Amino acid sequence: MVHLAAVPSGQKLPLNELAEATGVQESFLSKILQRLVHQGMLVSQRGSGGGFLLNRAPDQVSLLDVLEAIEGPTQLNRCVGESGDCARKALCGVHPTWERAQQTLTHLLGGVSIAQLAEETGRLQSAQNLVPDTTERAIAAK
Repeated sequence: MVHLAAVPSGQKLPLNELAEATGVQESFLSKILQRLVHQGMLVSQRGSGGGFLLNRAPDQVSLLDVLEAIEGPTQLNRCVGESGDCARKALCGVHPTWERAQQTLTHLLGGVSIAQLAEETGRLQSAQNLVPDTTERAIAAK
């Protein structure tokens, strides 16, 4: 999703290009992408000139949206989150901590958009390209 957010709007990327760009095996990536298509986050088009593209504006998709589209509801412990129905919570000293951790995680992941992550990734990659590799610096120093 982050890589797709970095390409021009409406540009489709084939599976093999996404796999190469992300370093993820095509077979695994295909399964992930299909889940995202099923959840309406991506559109896929088969055939020549086909590929995957975002179906929603990257600034309208959070990291939490993507994770939950792939994995289901985020839940740190079975006693918190969507299905958190803990019969012992009134007697459990740990439960409030689990609840705070759950709220913090969902707030953090829900507060960052795919657009922000794409921008930060681009910034980091640009900075990395400006700094020569250690080996190159050693050769240049000789």
